Amino acid sequence: MMALLIQEIIRKKRDGHELTVAEIECFVQGIANQSVSEGQIAAFAMAIFFREMSMPERIALTCAMRDSGQVLDWTSMDFDGPVLDKHSTGGVGDLTSLVLGPLVAACGGYVPMISGRGLGHTGGTLDKLESIPGYNITPSNAVFGQVTKSAGVAIIGQTGDLAPADKRMYATRDITATVDNLSLITASILSKKLAAGLDALVMDVKVGSGAFMATYEQSEELAQSIVEVANGAGTKTNALLTDMNQVLASSAGNALEMTEAIRFLRGEQQNPRLLKVTLSLAAQMLVLGNLAPSIDAAQTKLKHALSSGQAAVCFERMVAGLGGPSDIVDNYAQHLPRATIIKPVFARESGVLSTMDTRKIGMSVIELGGGRRVASDGIDYSVGLDNIAALGHTLDNQTPIAMLHARNEQEWQKAAELIRDAVGVSEHYEETPLIYRTL
Repeated sequence: MMALLIQEIIRKKRDGHELTVAEIECFVQGIANQSVSEGQIAAFAMAIFFREMSMPERIALTCAMRDSGQVLDWTSMDFDGPVLDKHSTGGVGDLTSLVLGPLVAACGGYVPMISGRGLGHTGGTLDKLESIPGYNITPSNAVFGQVTKSAGVAIIGQTGDLAPADKRMYATRDITATVDNLSLITASILSKKLAAGLDALVMDVKVGSGAFMATYEQSEELAQSIVEVANGAGTKTNALLTDMNQVLASSAGNALEMTEAIRFLRGEQQNPRLLKVTLSLAAQMLVLGNLAPSIDAAQTKLKHALSSGQAAVCFERMVAGLGGPSDIVDNYAQHLPRATIIKPVFARESGVLSTMDTRKIGMSVIELGGGRRVASDGIDYSVGLDNIAALGHTLDNQTPIAMLHARNEQEWQKAAELIRDAVGVSEHYEETPLIYRTL
């Protein structure tokens, strides 16, 4: 009977009919307990790819995948504030999580952030944190809870018992060309996030040449879908559409972004784009978590947490609690790896930096050994770019595109060519918004 029912569910979706909550739950349960085959998952994903899902179906799929494994419950921890999180669709030089988590923690929120590795041109928060010696991204649930309570923030990797149905389904989607479907992307992102037992979530959906979605319209559609589904699943959620037509911070590469994050928290280096996006996302989190009555009040609170050094204290407590050095904020240069060759890369011609193929910049970091082509690749944490010029700046033989950190001369030359190819110079620069829309 079970096998017939699974086939009937696939047939029903293939023929364009809406599935019931019970049918979706039955299918997802079968994915989790292995009674549904890989071929059936592939057929189901392809049926959704061509027929799409209604909003109630998306909510049901997300909830079923969230509930396919452990859903974290923080009530026993007696937190005296809300459990909040932020998720980004990924970008280049996007180190927002590293500074946002401690900032929100310093304002009274608790941020148990479950992050991912980099794959493709986007950098991963976990890879950045693993550039810190000793930092453990896979602690026990007990340690995860303790660090979240004591530091206010803990950023770790996905544990095997969170949303296991998503893990299996994603592996099949990856090899059957069904990754880029709105319903499946929405359920995949949210099932893992909502399994973390959140009171509220803020989504950062990227727009532009370094974004996951190809066009503004697709990014907007994804943000809309995530907000509706997450709220429908019972978690208060807002989304911001933010710009990824250039590298967000001033660096790209694991230890280099970690250095910039620490300097940001110390008040020494605050890239204005990174500061604005971080404060905008964090302010939404404080308002959703009832820690501030308005966005303006939230921004004031966050700026004080940054200038007083309280956010840096939360960051240091998190690092020490998860096995890293207890003096990381003061002595980061002693702990983080440094590349052998560090030289400026100049543009082929002088002029105003007017365009950046952000995806190509991300790929140059992979060429240097700072990212993965496949999940099993190792990483050199020291390589990448810093002091990256922002769009609108004038490049000449004194002002480089960036400082390029490499393992050897050959890799430096190869990456330098990619970077030169990735930028365009002209007489003028048309500015794009940094934050397009809040949903």
